[in-house]
Amino acid sequence: MTKRILTVLTSHGQLGDTGRTTGFYVSEAAHPWEVFHSAGFEMDLASIAGGEPPQDGYDPDDPAQVKFLETYGERLRSTPRVADVDPARYDAVFFAGGHGTMWDFPDDKDVAALTRAVYENGGVVAAVCHGPSALVNVTLSDGSLLVAGKRVAAFTDSEEAAAGLAGTVPFLLASTLAERGALHSGAPDFTEHVVRDGRLVTGQNPASAAGAAREVVAALS
Repeated sequence: MTKRILTVLTSHGQLGDTGRTTGFYVSEAAHPWEVFHSAGFEMDLASIAGGEPPQDGYDPDDPAQVKFLETYGERLRSTPRVADVDPARYDAVFFAGGHGTMWDFPDDKDVAALTRAVYENGGVVAAVCHGPSALVNVTLSDGSLLVAGKRVAAFTDSEEAAAGLAGTVPFLLASTLAERGALHSGAPDFTEHVVRDGRLVTGQNPASAAGAAREVVAALS
């Protein structure tokens, strides 16, 4: 039976009070899709608010991003809301990053419910770059935090500072994961770093997106 992945995208398009736009980082959906597609997996999309999620970081010279937008063009214009998705249909959930996630992923009750359901159904929970912001407040049915005691990677405080946005984002992701009891590890800024702890897969930055997807495939194979 074909494995099915749900990739969740942010619906938040404003980068704090900078006057700049943000959204989901296109490569962080496109490169995983390429990996999933090669493995014979199906990938669906959803977003927090539904409809067309805002995009960030699109590189027209990257064939994977071009192909992704061509393949998902119509579906990207009308994504379902996370609230309207049936978690039982999916073997894994993958949270793509982009700075927008920092505003609408962490406190979304539907994100938390979806993540809990997929994980407790024996599925894989994965996230890359700022995508792990979806995990900071997720509790399991026993009341414990999903990330507590788990090895994770995420966009580091050092990378946030290098991006000039440490004072713009609502919180620092790596520090907050550590405060939640996660065992965060980081590689040098903007280099690939992927951590798999059982059925939890996380990647540090855009360079880690394909690697995180490969670990999802491995976890499901």
